[in-house]
Amino acid sequence: MTEQLTIAMPKGRIFREAANLLRRAGYRLPPEFEDSRKLIIEVEDEQFRFILAKPMDVATYVEHGVADLGIAGKDVLLEEERDVYELLDLKISSCYLAVAGLPDAKINEVAPKVATKYPNVATAYFREQGEQVEIITLNGSIELAPLVGLADRIVDIVSTGRTLKENGLVEMEHIAPVTSRLIVNPVSYRIKDAGISGIVRALTEVMD
Repeated sequence: MTEQLTIAMPKGRIFREAANLLRRAGYRLPPEFEDSRKLIIEVEDEQFRFILAKPMDVATYVEHGVADLGIAGKDVLLEEERDVYELLDLKISSCYLAVAGLPDAKINEVAPKVATKYPNVATAYFREQGEQVEIITLNGSIELAPLVGLADRIVDIVSTGRTLKENGLVEMEHIAPVTSRLIVNPVSYRIKDAGISGIVRALTEVMD
């Protein structure tokens, strides 16, 4: 009998694109799968159990073994640095991390303030650039920070650039590309290797 696998996924764009990818790989997910408001969804036909979590929490569930597998953005993996293995770049939900700010704004030359929900990524990036900055951690509406004088610049995810443009901000520096990755708990990788290897093969085939 096939052993059940628990998969942590974030709701929203990644969830929809990942569900589509799993269907293309031959997995039978119910038609109402993406519309469910449940936080735990059992798909008995495939021996899958899905945990729906906030994007930043997916890697935490996988690290602690609550989930065997997870689908998480590379931005989360860079920021959280969790003890998980990265198995596949699923090449979905493409975007990138960037530095942005108001055009022609006077920047504090001593220690510019940078607002972000990625403090570890931002700190590492500016250190590599040889810049000393003050990091201000926010959890939402990062674009607001330069508009009200809280920060000189921001570090955030950019997809189409529309949000930056609508708020009068411009992209200044490109930090790293971001796509969604299939991650695994190290212990699950050893004890459930057959089922996990099967998923990796199936997904790899439809991506190729």
